[in-house]
Amino acid sequence: MVSPPGFQRARRPEQVEARRCAILDTARAMLRVRRVADISLRELSDTVGLAKSNVLRYFDSREAIFLEVMDENWTAWLDDVSTALTSAPATPGPYGRETRVATVIAGSLVAQPGFCELVSVTAGVLEKNISVDVARTFKTRAAAHTSRLAGLVRAEVPHLDDVAAGHFAHAVFILVAGLWPYAVPTEAVSAVMAEMRMPPAGELFARGLTEGLVNQLVGLSARATAGAAVTG
Repeated sequence: MVSPPGFQRARRPEQVEARRCAILDTARAMLRVRRVADISLRELSDTVGLAKSNVLRYFDSREAIFLEVMDENWTAWLDDVSTALTSAPATPGPYGRETRVATVIAGSLVAQPGFCELVSVTAGVLEKNISVDVARTFKTRAAAHTSRLAGLVRAEVPHLDDVAAGHFAHAVFILVAGLWPYAVPTEAVSAVMAEMRMPPAGELFARGLTEGLVNQLVGLSARATAGAAVTG
């Protein structure tokens, strides 16, 4: 394939990094207005101004590009969660701590639609066309991110053990993956939902995610408390 006019191969490390950043910046921008399934490697390459073969010099595949974007979003999201948990007001009533933590996490995800989109297609799309090296890197980072979320939850709900906190951290992404596709319906489905006087899909996603996470964390907390009472 012939390179676009003006293309110069990146040779120095800083040139390679600049080219990678340009590709990632383009992927981020496209993701803000498009779903992953609607963004082809060819379109992404054309938008960057590189031939598809040249983009593949820097990333193994289209999927590897979006996994890199996802990792960056994951880190930024966890930073936001950490800050939000320390500033969120207390929630009164039974299991107020658990309700507050789960609600904060759900709200932070609702505010990050691009991240939710990537989470929803990780297993079914983004992990399907990658090399062993890319898979190893992504899974290692994902495990670290999940452990960090579990640690943030344990700091707020200290009677949870590592296993329970880890279970909740995994459940967060399972719920997002399952619910997010329904948050972005087609025009036809949106029209029918309006006819049926159903709430907007985004509102249903926020409600479902919040309720699901609250129930998960309250249930894990109740089990931990009951277990401690029995052993005590």
